Amino acid sequence: MRQLPFPLQAANRKYFYVARNGIYHIFRALGLANQENVLVPNYHSGNETSAMRAAGVNIRFYPILRDLQPDMEAIERLCGPETRALYVIHFMGWPQPMNRLVEFCRARGLLLIEDCALSFLSEFEGRPLGSFGEYAVYCLYKTLPIPNGAVLVQNRGHLQELDGLETLDPKRISVLSRSSELLLDSFRSRFPRAGAMLAGIKAVAGSTLTALSVERERVGNIEFDLDKVDTGMSSLCHWLLARFNYELIRNRRRANFQWLEHRLREKVNLLPLSLAEGVCPLFLPILVEDKKAVAAELTRCGIGVVELWNEGDPEANGPDSEDALFLRRHVLELPIHQNVSEAQLDYIAREVTRRVRPTERLRVPSAAQVAAAEEPTSAMEPVSLRA
Repeated sequence: MRQLPFPLQAANRKYFYVARNGIYHIFRALGLANQENVLVPNYHSGNETSAMRAAGVNIRFYPILRDLQPDMEAIERLCGPETRALYVIHFMGWPQPMNRLVEFCRARGLLLIEDCALSFLSEFEGRPLGSFGEYAVYCLYKTLPIPNGAVLVQNRGHLQELDGLETLDPKRISVLSRSSELLLDSFRSRFPRAGAMLAGIKAVAGSTLTALSVERERVGNIEFDLDKVDTGMSSLCHWLLARFNYELIRNRRRANFQWLEHRLREKVNLLPLSLAEGVCPLFLPILVEDKKAVAAELTRCGIGVVELWNEGDPEANGPDSEDALFLRRHVLELPIHQNVSEAQLDYIAREVTRRVRPTERLRVPSAAQVAAAEEPTSAMEPVSLRA
């Protein structure tokens, strides 16, 4: 039996159907006072903030910059005597600056909660993401071919309410429906025409179940259902988790990312993300002018692009939200998962470069470029960093 990666072997873990269930239970168990608040990034999906609000959390949003890094000056400014916790999202497999964030929380007595929904199998300086904070949540089915599954981990400060929480088995129809979707996605990647026909049949079947009021738990939506917060991970997923080759999955994702990034470099706008040691990328993000139009064209070509987080919590759209809104409007994610072949990557690269061109307006400078631009220069005009 292969050794399981963190958090699958963590001493204090609990499995849920989806990660938002775990988020709700963390904050419900913490029992924050009415005047206390939690600092949350303004670039997010929206289901995590819905779960927090359902648990009674007061949220203060801090800005995420265009390179996916937190605005540390803003975090320091927003952190007040009523702040109880800092909520950190590791975006698409890339870690946040954990040394600075851990020290920030330690100096102010804050709880650190890591959202690793998009970053299972990623590490920072040799440590798994999710092992730095007091609590962490993972969404396993975003990285693995399983129909559902999320993990809540208590690293420190164990909460009795979480230890005694009993989860419920999901409905079989939900597990069967999602499992068929995974099989269909795999079939479509190999046989697009036949797969499209089967997808149509499945869509009709799903509509029929909905019309008959057959209730199912869903994973692909961004809604939060308070009636299903106690739903646990299915037994099928527990069985599958013991059988994956996790090292192979991580290595293939990294290799696919590097291959596709090399093909697209200088041909499209890319986020300045370095594939540092330990990063397990979820997607390859590119920047496009008309996100919905490009996504629709690539989808028609059979490429499973993802429009991550087009919308978020409405209260996050404050004066410091310019960069988060930029990411929502322009970031499109390309598939680089472990089942994508080199021939498929080549096809993705060809179809993307036919439809997308780099523009100066969408150029995002790297941290090194920003630092260089901020250095004093003589007899030179200031360098603008805003796109």
